[in-house]
Amino acid sequence: MNYVATFYTHAAALMTNRTLTKAGIASRLGPVPRVLSSSCGTCVMYEADDPRFQDLDRDMEAVYEKTDQGYKELLRNE
Repeated sequence: MNYVATFYTHAAALMTNRTLTKAGIASRLGPVPRVLSSSCGTCVMYEADDPRFQDLDRDMEAVYEKTDQGYKELLRNE
C-alpha cells in the first residue's frame, strides 16, 4: 500500500525518511500533495504492508493511505 506522512517540521520528515530507509521500506521526501495540508510542506511517501506508525517521528502531523479515490486519513497527531 502507498502512504503519505506529513510533519510539523522538515527535520521530522528527514528523520522519518532515514528510519524507513534503514528498515528497508521504499520511501522518499517530497512536497505535500495539494489536497492535503501540512505545517512544513514536506512529506514522506512510502510503500509498506502497514502504515509503520512505529517508524514515524514524534513530530508527525498525519498519515494518509493513498487510494484510487484520493487520500484516506489514518492517524492525526494533534
